[in-house]
Amino acid sequence: MAAARSLHLNLFLMPRGHHEGAWRHPGATRRRPTELDLYVEAARTAEAAKFDAVFLADALIAPNGGQVLTSGSLEPITTLAALAGRTERIGLIATASTTYSLPYTLARQFASLDHLSQGRAGWNIVTSWAPGAAANYGRTQEVQHGERYRIADEFLRAVDALWRSFPAEAVLDDREGGDYLNPALLRRVDFEGEHFRTRGPLNVPGSPQGRPVYVQAGQSDDGRAFAAQWAEAIFTAHLTQASARDFYSDVKSRATALGRRPGDIVVLPGISAAIGSTEREARQVWEELDALTGIETGLARLSARFGGHDFRGVPLDRPLTRGDFPDPNQVEASKSRVIGYVDLAVGEKLTLRQLLQRLAGARGHLTATGTPEQVADLIEDWFTAGAADGFNVMPPIIGSQFELFTREVVPILRRRGLFRHDYEGTTLREHFGLAPVAR
Repeated sequence: MAAARSLHLNLFLMPRGHHEGAWRHPGATRRRPTELDLYVEAARTAEAAKFDAVFLADALIAPNGGQVLTSGSLEPITTLAALAGRTERIGLIATASTTYSLPYTLARQFASLDHLSQGRAGWNIVTSWAPGAAANYGRTQEVQHGERYRIADEFLRAVDALWRSFPAEAVLDDREGGDYLNPALLRRVDFEGEHFRTRGPLNVPGSPQGRPVYVQAGQSDDGRAFAAQWAEAIFTAHLTQASARDFYSDVKSRATALGRRPGDIVVLPGISAAIGSTEREARQVWEELDALTGIETGLARLSARFGGHDFRGVPLDRPLTRGDFPDPNQVEASKSRVIGYVDLAVGEKLTLRQLLQRLAGARGHLTATGTPEQVADLIEDWFTAGAADGFNVMPPIIGSQFELFTREVVPILRRRGLFRHDYEGTTLREHFGLAPVAR
Protein backbone atom coordinates (compact mmCIF):
# COMPACT_ATOMS: atom_id res chain seq x y z
CA MET A 1 0.00 0.00 0.00
CA ALA A 2 1.44 3.36 -1.03
CA ALA A 3 2.23 5.83 1.72
CA ALA A 4 -0.04 8.87 1.95
CA ARG A 5 1.30 12.01 0.32
CA SER A 6 2.50 14.72 2.66
CA LEU A 7 2.01 18.42 1.93
CA HIS A 8 5.12 20.59 1.63
CA LEU A 9 5.34 24.27 2.59
CA ASN A 10 8.19 26.58 1.68
CA LEU A 11 8.60 30.23 2.69
CA PHE A 12 9.50 32.49 -0.24
CA LEU A 13 10.97 35.32 1.80
CA MET A 14 10.86 38.90 0.55
CA PRO A 15 12.13 41.31 3.21
CA ARG A 16 8.81 43.01 4.07
CA GLY A 17 6.42 40.98 1.95
CA HIS A 18 5.55 40.20 -1.65
CA HIS A 19 3.14 43.04 -2.31
CA GLU A 20 4.71 46.17 -3.78
CA GLY A 21 3.15 48.25 -1.02
CA ALA A 22 4.18 45.97 1.84
CA TRP A 23 7.24 47.99 2.79
CA ARG A 24 4.95 50.86 3.88
CA HIS A 25 2.26 48.79 5.62
CA PRO A 26 2.00 49.15 9.42
CA GLY A 27 1.77 45.37 9.75
CA ALA A 28 5.16 44.81 8.10
CA THR A 29 8.35 44.25 10.02
CA ARG A 30 10.06 47.47 11.02
CA ARG A 31 13.51 46.02 10.37
CA ARG A 32 15.68 47.18 7.47
CA PRO A 33 15.93 44.84 4.45
CA THR A 34 19.69 44.65 5.08
CA GLU A 35 19.27 43.63 8.73
CA LEU A 36 20.05 39.98 9.48
CA ASP A 37 17.50 39.75 12.26
CA LEU A 38 14.70 40.38 9.73
CA TYR A 39 15.64 37.13 7.99
CA VAL A 40 16.29 35.30 11.25
CA GLU A 41 12.87 36.17 12.66
CA ALA A 42 11.02 35.11 9.50
CA ALA A 43 13.03 31.88 9.17
CA ARG A 44 12.47 30.99 12.83
CA THR A 45 8.74 31.62 12.44
CA ALA A 46 8.71 29.25 9.47
CA GLU A 47 10.83 26.72 11.35
CA ALA A 48 8.52 26.77 14.37
CA ALA A 49 5.68 25.95 11.96
CA LYS A 50 7.82 23.07 10.55
CA PHE A 51 8.10 24.48 7.03
CA ASP A 52 10.34 22.52 4.69
CA ALA A 53 12.53 25.46 3.73
CA VAL A 54 13.04 29.19 3.41
CA PHE A 55 13.92 30.45 -0.06
CA LEU A 56 15.70 33.64 -1.17
CA ALA A 57 15.42 34.97 -4.71
CA ASP A 58 18.11 37.12 -6.30
CA ALA A 59 18.58 39.93 -8.81
CA LEU A 60 21.70 40.73 -10.83
CA ILE A 61 20.81 44.34 -11.62
CA ALA A 62 20.13 47.44 -9.55
CA PRO A 63 16.45 48.05 -8.82
CA ASN A 64 14.38 50.35 -10.98
CA GLY A 65 12.58 52.96 -8.86
CA GLY A 66 10.55 51.54 -5.98
CA GLN A 67 11.51 47.95 -6.75
CA VAL A 68 14.39 48.26 -4.29
CA LEU A 69 11.90 48.08 -1.47
CA THR A 70 10.12 44.93 -2.62
CA SER A 71 13.08 42.94 -3.93
CA GLY A 72 15.75 41.04 -2.08
CA SER A 73 18.54 43.31 -0.87
CA LEU A 74 21.24 40.84 0.18
CA GLU A 75 23.14 38.15 -1.73
CA PRO A 76 21.34 34.86 -0.97
CA ILE A 77 24.18 32.38 -0.34
CA THR A 78 25.88 34.73 2.11
CA THR A 79 22.61 35.46 3.88
CA LEU A 80 21.65 31.81 4.22
CA ALA A 81 25.11 30.95 5.53
CA ALA A 82 24.41 33.41 8.35
CA LEU A 83 20.95 31.87 8.86
CA ALA A 84 22.49 28.40 9.11
CA GLY A 85 23.90 29.32 12.50
CA ARG A 86 20.63 30.86 13.72
CA THR A 87 18.27 28.02 12.74
CA GLU A 88 18.32 24.27 13.35
CA ARG A 89 16.14 22.23 10.99
CA ILE A 90 14.59 24.32 8.25
CA GLY A 91 15.99 24.00 4.72
CA LEU A 92 17.89 26.93 3.17
CA ILE A 93 17.43 27.50 -0.58
CA ALA A 94 19.49 30.14 -2.36
CA THR A 95 19.18 31.40 -5.92
CA ALA A 96 22.28 31.44 -8.12
CA SER A 97 22.66 31.95 -11.87
CA THR A 98 24.12 29.50 -14.36
CA THR A 99 24.55 32.29 -16.90
CA TYR A 100 26.73 34.57 -14.76
CA SER A 101 28.58 32.17 -12.46
CA LEU A 102 31.51 29.74 -12.70
CA PRO A 103 30.94 26.06 -11.85
CA TYR A 104 33.93 25.71 -9.54
CA THR A 105 33.07 28.81 -7.51
CA LEU A 106 29.41 27.91 -7.16
CA ALA A 107 30.19 24.27 -6.28
CA ARG A 108 32.45 25.45 -3.44
CA GLN A 109 29.86 27.92 -2.13
CA PHE A 110 26.95 25.48 -2.01
CA ALA A 111 29.05 22.61 -0.66
CA SER A 112 30.16 24.95 2.12
CA LEU A 113 26.55 26.00 2.83
CA ASP A 114 25.50 22.35 3.02
CA HIS A 115 28.28 21.67 5.54
CA LEU A 116 27.55 24.77 7.64
CA SER A 117 23.83 23.93 7.77
CA GLN A 118 24.43 20.19 8.34
CA GLY A 119 22.62 19.18 5.19
CA ARG A 120 19.93 21.81 4.69
CA ALA A 121 21.08 23.51 1.48
CA GLY A 122 19.19 23.83 -1.78
CA TRP A 123 20.15 25.58 -5.01
CA ASN A 124 17.48 27.45 -6.97
CA ILE A 125 18.91 27.17 -10.47
CA VAL A 126 18.13 30.22 -12.62
CA THR A 127 19.24 31.22 -16.09
CA SER A 128 18.90 35.00 -15.44
CA TRP A 129 16.50 36.88 -17.70
CA ALA A 130 16.86 40.42 -16.34
CA PRO A 131 17.65 43.00 -19.06
CA GLY A 132 20.93 44.71 -18.24
CA ALA A 133 22.50 41.80 -16.35
CA ALA A 134 24.94 41.04 -19.16
CA ALA A 135 26.53 44.49 -18.98
CA ASN A 136 27.11 44.05 -15.25
CA TYR A 137 29.22 41.01 -16.04
CA GLY A 138 31.24 42.54 -18.84
CA ARG A 139 29.21 41.13 -21.72
CA THR A 140 28.06 43.13 -24.69
CA GLN A 141 24.73 41.39 -25.24
CA GLU A 142 22.12 39.39 -23.39
CA VAL A 143 22.07 35.61 -23.74
CA GLN A 144 19.04 34.38 -25.69
CA HIS A 145 16.38 32.22 -24.01
CA GLY A 146 17.16 28.87 -25.62
CA GLU A 147 20.91 29.38 -25.30
CA ARG A 148 20.54 30.11 -21.58
CA TYR A 149 19.14 26.62 -21.02
CA ARG A 150 21.89 24.99 -23.09
CA ILE A 151 24.42 26.84 -20.92
CA ALA A 152 22.55 25.76 -17.79
CA ASP A 153 22.63 22.09 -18.77
CA GLU A 154 26.38 22.26 -19.34
CA PHE A 155 26.84 24.14 -16.06
CA LEU A 156 24.90 21.45 -14.16
CA ARG A 157 26.94 18.66 -15.65
CA ALA A 158 30.15 20.42 -14.60
CA VAL A 159 28.96 21.19 -11.07
CA ASP A 160 27.51 17.72 -10.57
CA ALA A 161 30.87 16.20 -11.55
CA LEU A 162 32.71 18.52 -9.16
CA TRP A 163 30.47 17.52 -6.25
CA ARG A 164 31.34 13.88 -6.91
CA SER A 165 35.07 14.51 -7.23
CA PHE A 166 35.92 14.77 -3.51
CA PRO A 167 33.94 12.08 -1.64
CA ALA A 168 33.45 12.57 2.08
CA GLU A 169 35.16 9.26 2.86
CA ALA A 170 38.42 10.64 1.45
CA VAL A 171 38.78 12.61 4.69
CA LEU A 172 40.35 10.22 7.21
CA ASP A 173 41.27 12.74 9.93
CA ASP A 174 43.38 10.02 11.57
CA ARG A 175 45.32 11.91 14.22
CA GLU A 176 47.05 8.88 15.65
CA GLY A 177 48.10 7.48 12.29
CA GLY A 178 48.99 10.84 10.84
CA ASP A 179 46.76 10.53 7.77
CA TYR A 180 44.27 13.30 7.17
CA LEU A 181 43.36 12.49 3.58
CA ASN A 182 43.27 9.51 1.23
CA PRO A 183 44.22 11.27 -2.02
CA ALA A 184 43.53 8.12 -4.05
CA LEU A 185 39.80 8.75 -3.64
CA LEU A 186 39.92 12.25 -5.18
CA ARG A 187 39.09 12.35 -8.87
CA ARG A 188 39.96 14.91 -11.51
CA VAL A 189 36.93 16.06 -13.43
CA ASP A 190 38.56 17.30 -16.65
CA PHE A 191 35.24 18.72 -17.79
CA GLU A 192 35.38 20.53 -21.11
CA GLY A 193 32.28 21.98 -22.74
CA GLU A 194 31.43 24.77 -25.10
CA HIS A 195 31.04 27.34 -22.32
CA PHE A 196 32.85 25.95 -19.27
CA ARG A 197 36.04 24.09 -18.46
CA THR A 198 37.09 22.82 -15.05
CA ARG A 199 39.83 20.38 -14.10
CA GLY A 200 38.84 19.54 -10.54
CA PRO A 201 38.73 17.95 -8.11
CA LEU A 202 36.78 20.29 -5.85
CA ASN A 203 38.58 21.46 -2.71
CA VAL A 204 35.55 21.00 -0.40
CA PRO A 205 34.75 17.41 0.64
CA GLY A 206 31.40 15.80 -0.01
CA SER A 207 28.68 17.49 2.05
CA PRO A 208 26.01 15.91 4.28
CA GLN A 209 23.45 15.57 1.45
CA GLY A 210 26.05 14.58 -1.13
CA ARG A 211 25.07 17.80 -2.87
CA PRO A 212 22.37 20.45 -2.37
CA VAL A 213 18.79 19.82 -3.51
CA TYR A 214 18.26 21.02 -7.09
CA VAL A 215 15.42 23.56 -7.31
CA GLN A 216 14.19 25.17 -10.52
CA ALA A 217 11.42 27.51 -11.69
CA GLY A 218 11.26 27.51 -15.50
CA GLN A 219 7.86 26.96 -17.14
CA SER A 220 8.63 27.34 -20.85
CA ASP A 221 9.16 24.23 -22.96
CA ASP A 222 12.92 24.60 -22.49
CA GLY A 223 12.40 25.11 -18.77
CA ARG A 224 10.21 22.02 -18.44
CA ALA A 225 12.71 19.86 -20.29
CA PHE A 226 15.47 21.13 -18.01
CA ALA A 227 13.32 20.49 -14.92
CA ALA A 228 12.52 16.94 -16.02
CA GLN A 229 16.24 16.26 -16.32
CA TRP A 230 17.56 18.00 -13.20
CA ALA A 231 14.98 19.45 -10.80
CA GLU A 232 14.06 17.90 -7.47
CA ALA A 233 11.77 20.75 -6.43
CA ILE A 234 10.02 23.17 -8.79
CA PHE A 235 8.75 26.62 -7.87
CA THR A 236 6.01 27.35 -10.39
CA ALA A 237 3.41 30.08 -11.03
CA HIS A 238 -0.22 29.37 -11.94
CA LEU A 239 -3.40 31.41 -11.68
CA THR A 240 -5.78 28.48 -12.22
CA GLN A 241 -5.90 24.95 -10.94
CA ALA A 242 -6.36 23.64 -14.48
CA SER A 243 -3.09 25.23 -15.60
CA ALA A 244 -1.32 23.90 -12.52
CA ARG A 245 -2.63 20.35 -13.12
CA ASP A 246 -1.46 20.43 -16.72
CA PHE A 247 2.02 21.58 -15.68
CA TYR A 248 2.20 19.01 -12.86
CA SER A 249 1.25 16.15 -15.16
CA ASP A 250 3.49 17.29 -17.99
CA VAL A 251 6.70 17.77 -16.02
CA LYS A 252 6.30 14.51 -14.10
CA SER A 253 5.57 12.62 -17.32
CA ARG A 254 8.70 14.08 -18.88
CA ALA A 255 10.74 13.02 -15.85
CA THR A 256 9.30 9.50 -15.99
CA ALA A 257 10.27 9.24 -19.65
CA LEU A 258 13.86 9.97 -18.57
CA GLY A 259 13.80 7.12 -16.06
CA ARG A 260 12.93 9.16 -12.99
CA ARG A 261 10.05 8.50 -10.58
CA PRO A 262 7.21 11.03 -10.12
CA GLY A 263 8.22 11.33 -6.46
CA ASP A 264 11.69 12.49 -7.50
CA ILE A 265 10.23 15.97 -8.11
CA VAL A 266 8.23 18.11 -5.65
CA VAL A 267 6.06 20.69 -7.45
CA LEU A 268 5.33 23.84 -5.42
CA PRO A 269 3.15 26.58 -6.97
CA GLY A 270 3.36 30.02 -5.40
CA ILE A 271 0.50 31.27 -3.24
CA SER A 272 0.04 34.72 -1.74
CA ALA A 273 -2.80 34.71 0.76
CA ALA A 274 -4.49 37.67 2.46
CA ILE A 275 -6.05 36.29 5.63
CA GLY A 276 -8.72 37.80 7.84
CA SER A 277 -11.32 36.70 10.36
CA THR A 278 -13.88 37.38 7.61
CA GLU A 279 -13.66 37.63 3.81
CA ARG A 280 -14.27 41.35 4.09
CA GLU A 281 -11.36 41.74 6.48
CA ALA A 282 -9.13 39.74 4.14
CA ARG A 283 -10.13 41.88 1.13
CA GLN A 284 -9.26 44.94 3.17
CA VAL A 285 -5.65 43.71 3.38
CA TRP A 286 -5.32 43.90 -0.42
CA GLU A 287 -7.08 47.27 -0.48
CA GLU A 288 -4.69 48.71 2.08
CA LEU A 289 -1.67 47.38 0.19
CA ASP A 290 -2.92 48.61 -3.19
CA ALA A 291 -3.35 52.10 -1.72
CA LEU A 292 0.33 52.10 -0.71
CA THR A 293 1.83 51.48 -4.15
CA GLY A 294 2.03 53.55 -7.32
CA ILE A 295 1.59 53.12 -11.05
CA GLU A 296 5.24 53.81 -11.82
CA THR A 297 6.44 50.91 -9.68
CA GLY A 298 4.05 48.53 -11.42
CA LEU A 299 5.02 49.78 -14.86
CA ALA A 300 8.71 49.30 -14.07
CA ARG A 301 8.12 45.71 -13.02
CA LEU A 302 5.96 44.95 -16.04
CA SER A 303 8.55 46.50 -18.35
CA ALA A 304 11.30 44.34 -16.86
CA ARG A 305 9.24 41.20 -17.40
CA PHE A 306 8.80 42.10 -21.06
CA GLY A 307 12.48 42.70 -21.66
CA GLY A 308 12.40 46.48 -21.16
CA HIS A 309 9.28 47.25 -23.23
CA ASP A 310 7.82 50.71 -22.45
CA PHE A 311 4.10 50.50 -21.48
CA ARG A 312 3.74 54.18 -20.57
CA GLY A 313 1.91 54.95 -23.83
CA VAL A 314 -0.85 52.43 -23.10
CA PRO A 315 -4.03 54.03 -21.63
CA LEU A 316 -4.54 52.99 -18.05
CA ASP A 317 -8.31 52.56 -18.09
CA ARG A 318 -9.37 50.80 -21.30
CA PRO A 319 -9.38 47.00 -21.70
CA LEU A 320 -6.06 45.67 -22.91
CA THR A 321 -5.64 43.89 -26.22
CA ARG A 322 -2.88 41.59 -27.44
CA GLY A 323 -1.64 44.47 -29.56
CA ASP A 324 -0.77 46.41 -26.39
CA PHE A 325 1.95 43.85 -25.63
CA PRO A 326 5.05 42.85 -27.55
CA ASP A 327 4.82 39.33 -28.96
CA PRO A 328 5.47 37.10 -25.91
CA ASN A 329 7.20 34.55 -28.11
CA GLN A 330 9.78 37.19 -29.04
CA VAL A 331 10.49 38.15 -25.42
CA GLU A 332 13.86 36.79 -24.29
CA ALA A 333 13.24 37.40 -20.59
CA SER A 334 10.76 35.28 -18.59
CA LYS A 335 8.90 33.86 -21.59
CA SER A 336 6.34 31.61 -19.88
CA ARG A 337 5.44 34.25 -17.31
CA VAL A 338 4.71 36.96 -19.87
CA ILE A 339 2.51 34.61 -21.89
CA GLY A 340 0.48 34.15 -18.72
CA TYR A 341 0.25 37.90 -18.21
CA VAL A 342 -1.12 38.46 -21.72
CA ASP A 343 -3.62 35.61 -21.41
CA LEU A 344 -4.79 36.95 -18.04
CA ALA A 345 -5.24 40.53 -19.28
CA VAL A 346 -7.04 39.64 -22.50
CA GLY A 347 -9.05 36.77 -21.05
CA GLU A 348 -10.45 38.85 -18.20
CA LYS A 349 -10.64 42.10 -20.20
CA LEU A 350 -8.44 43.90 -17.68
CA THR A 351 -7.28 47.48 -18.05
CA LEU A 352 -3.61 48.25 -17.60
CA ARG A 353 -4.39 49.71 -14.17
CA GLN A 354 -6.22 46.51 -13.18
CA LEU A 355 -3.43 44.29 -14.50
CA LEU A 356 -0.82 46.20 -12.51
CA GLN A 357 -2.99 45.84 -9.44
CA ARG A 358 -3.36 42.09 -9.99
CA LEU A 359 0.37 41.67 -10.41
CA ALA A 360 1.36 43.92 -7.50
CA GLY A 361 0.73 41.20 -4.95
CA ALA A 362 2.11 38.02 -6.48
CA ARG A 363 3.42 38.74 -10.00
CA GLY A 364 1.37 36.04 -11.71
CA HIS A 365 1.21 33.55 -8.85
CA LEU A 366 -2.01 32.36 -7.24
CA THR A 367 -3.60 34.80 -4.79
CA ALA A 368 -6.07 33.86 -2.10
CA THR A 369 -8.42 35.99 -0.02
CA GLY A 370 -10.37 34.71 2.93
CA THR A 371 -10.49 33.20 6.38
CA PRO A 372 -7.88 30.66 7.54
CA GLU A 373 -10.39 27.88 6.83
CA GLN A 374 -10.95 29.12 3.28
CA VAL A 375 -7.22 29.39 2.56
CA ALA A 376 -6.71 25.87 3.92
CA ASP A 377 -9.58 24.65 1.71
CA LEU A 378 -7.88 26.06 -1.38
CA ILE A 379 -4.52 24.50 -0.48
CA GLU A 380 -6.13 21.11 0.16
CA ASP A 381 -8.14 21.29 -3.06
CA TRP A 382 -5.07 21.91 -5.23
CA PHE A 383 -3.07 19.27 -3.36
CA THR A 384 -5.68 16.52 -3.66
CA ALA A 385 -6.53 17.43 -7.28
CA GLY A 386 -2.99 16.71 -8.46
CA ALA A 387 -2.08 20.33 -9.07
CA ALA A 388 0.62 20.60 -6.39
CA ASP A 389 2.75 18.69 -3.90
CA GLY A 390 2.63 21.73 -1.65
CA PHE A 391 3.10 25.47 -1.94
CA ASN A 392 5.76 28.14 -2.09
CA VAL A 393 4.16 30.50 0.43
CA MET A 394 4.53 34.16 -0.59
CA PRO A 395 3.14 36.27 2.27
CA PRO A 396 1.88 39.67 1.09
CA ILE A 397 3.24 41.10 4.35
CA ILE A 398 6.21 39.69 6.31
CA GLY A 399 5.06 40.28 9.80
CA SER A 400 1.31 40.22 10.34
CA GLN A 401 0.17 38.10 7.38
CA PHE A 402 2.88 35.44 7.60
CA GLU A 403 2.27 35.08 11.31
CA LEU A 404 -1.44 34.58 10.61
CA PHE A 405 -0.63 31.88 8.07
CA THR A 406 1.57 29.94 10.49
CA ARG A 407 -0.71 30.49 13.49
CA GLU A 408 -4.09 29.91 11.84
CA VAL A 409 -3.77 28.07 8.51
CA VAL A 410 -1.06 25.52 9.37
CA PRO A 411 -2.94 24.05 12.37
CA ILE A 412 -5.99 23.46 10.14
CA LEU A 413 -3.82 21.59 7.63
CA ARG A 414 -2.44 19.49 10.49
CA ARG A 415 -5.89 18.62 11.80
CA ARG A 416 -6.78 17.40 8.32
CA GLY A 417 -3.74 15.11 8.30
CA LEU A 418 -2.05 16.98 5.47
CA PHE A 419 0.97 18.59 7.11
CA ARG A 420 3.61 17.40 9.55
CA HIS A 421 3.49 18.05 13.30
CA ASP A 422 7.27 17.86 13.54
CA TYR A 423 10.30 17.29 11.37
CA GLU A 424 11.00 13.63 10.71
CA GLY A 425 14.50 14.15 9.32
CA THR A 426 17.36 16.60 9.57
CA THR A 427 18.17 17.43 5.94
CA LEU A 428 16.25 19.34 3.27
CA ARG A 429 16.31 16.20 1.13
CA GLU A 430 14.54 14.32 3.94
CA HIS A 431 12.00 17.14 4.43
CA PHE A 432 11.05 16.90 0.74
CA GLY A 433 10.94 13.09 0.86
CA LEU A 434 13.67 12.76 -1.76
CA ALA A 435 15.94 9.76 -2.18
CA PRO A 436 19.59 10.04 -1.10
CA VAL A 437 22.09 11.11 -3.73
CA ALA A 438 23.99 8.23 -5.30
CA ARG A 439 27.63 8.62 -4.26
